[in-house]
Amino acid sequence: MSDETKTTGLLDEFKRRNHIFHDSENESLDEILNKSQVAIKRLVGSDDITDLQIAELVLERSRYVYNDALEYFDDNFQSELIGVSLNNYSDESGVADDSNEL
Repeated sequence: MSDETKTTGLLDEFKRRNHIFHDSENESLDEILNKSQVAIKRLVGSDDITDLQIAELVLERSRYVYNDALEYFDDNFQSELIGVSLNNYSDESGVADDSNEL
């Protein structure tokens, strides 16, 4: 699935949330959404926008970029980023934790 296809639904949602009623910025907005999706994947370990928490983070980061305030995103969404990151954490060693077994 291409990045453009992945963020098409997000583009409509982003424009609705930000009261953008024209199409002249679609290319730029799609680029912002794609870059935000990549950044969120780096931060939380997943870019699955069917996960509502991840989609929300992509939309919010994109809003900060659009409003030229990206430097505030990480601080303002730190708890959400950590929470989603923990939800997506998997043991890279592949060894199950057997400490609770008898």
